[in-house]
Amino acid sequence: MEGIPVETRELMKILVLNCGSSSLKYQLFTCDVGKLPESLAKGLVERIGSAGSVSDHHQAVQKAFEDLSSRNIIAGKDEIAAVGHRVVHGGEQFRQSVILNQQVISQLEEISELAPLHNPVNIQGYRAAQGLFPNIPHVAVFDTAFHATLPAHAYTYGLPYRFMEEEKIRRYGFHGISHRYLWQRYVVNTGKSNHKIITCHLGNGCSITAINACESVDTSMGFTPLEGLLMGSRAGDLDAGVVLYLMHQKQFSREQMESVLNHESGLKGVSEISQDMRELLKAEEEGNQKAGLAIDIFCYRIRKYIGAYAAAMDGLNGVVFSGGIGEHAWQIRERICSGLKFTGISFDAERNRNLQSGSEGRISRNESSVSAWVIPTNEELMIAEDTAEIFANHHVRAE
Repeated sequence: MEGIPVETRELMKILVLNCGSSSLKYQLFTCDVGKLPESLAKGLVERIGSAGSVSDHHQAVQKAFEDLSSRNIIAGKDEIAAVGHRVVHGGEQFRQSVILNQQVISQLEEISELAPLHNPVNIQGYRAAQGLFPNIPHVAVFDTAFHATLPAHAYTYGLPYRFMEEEKIRRYGFHGISHRYLWQRYVVNTGKSNHKIITCHLGNGCSITAINACESVDTSMGFTPLEGLLMGSRAGDLDAGVVLYLMHQKQFSREQMESVLNHESGLKGVSEISQDMRELLKAEEEGNQKAGLAIDIFCYRIRKYIGAYAAAMDGLNGVVFSGGIGEHAWQIRERICSGLKFTGISFDAERNRNLQSGSEGRISRNESSVSAWVIPTNEELMIAEDTAEIFANHHVRAE
């Protein structure tokens, strides 16, 4: 943030918004030169559009502001220097964070079909916030941007090439904000920025990314967030012929098939119990075989991807676990890592079990040639960091 007057940069406050279809997560940060953004407060507005809650995202953003005001965290709108927005899909156009304006919004609307569940509500969130804060920069930080470095052989599907040219069908990858944060924390912990690592974001949605010296070179989610690992309620990797067969045999509509793949499959579908890993681990302990099978599939696919990505990078220096499951379920980390001896990971079961839930730490032995880590992700911090940097550059140009 060089070149910004002291009175402008001191206590610069950044509001970060993460809009879902029926929710709004928000967090307020203070930013200063040469320092990581510091969180001041956060909150959540749920069940947007339902009885007993706010009617739309405009009211949700207003409620977020009122919450911050009522807690005396901010005194007025003029204390907010900029707003950062998580945008899930940036397509091929957006390879880095940008200031939102009507031209950018028009481009995002054009690619909304690539993320129909996410981009439209991200745009709604921007319009709501822009109405409340009309005279400050609004910045879009994209989930797909970190994966813009994927080589053509990793992002191209084995379909007729014209489909990529005409319909933009290719691997985009998601959770990029999280994977970028995990890489940065790995570098802080190890002091190594030239390493080959695999980051595992394991939550209700799951993805794995191969990172070679800060560049994403492959990732498990693809054209949509449906591809890849077994997830909470998403099927992950699946023979496309199964989809065609089920649509024919069951006479499923597109909407019904989409519901099966995204909302009825994964851990939930296999176990027929729950998509919550805590409930599945408990059920497995009580002898439920389907719960055990769901967990086995989950861990197996993660090990398989880690092996594949180690081969893709021709080497491996570290593995990172994050997300709700990766950060809290020591049992899952143990099952995964106990099958990765061939990679060079010397797993420390005691260190893994004793790591406080949600804490950052190493779970491999000190002498391990490939290290294993647990790093709680912080997507909001990355959004605040990008927003502060873009605000600084924007302000300098404006001066």
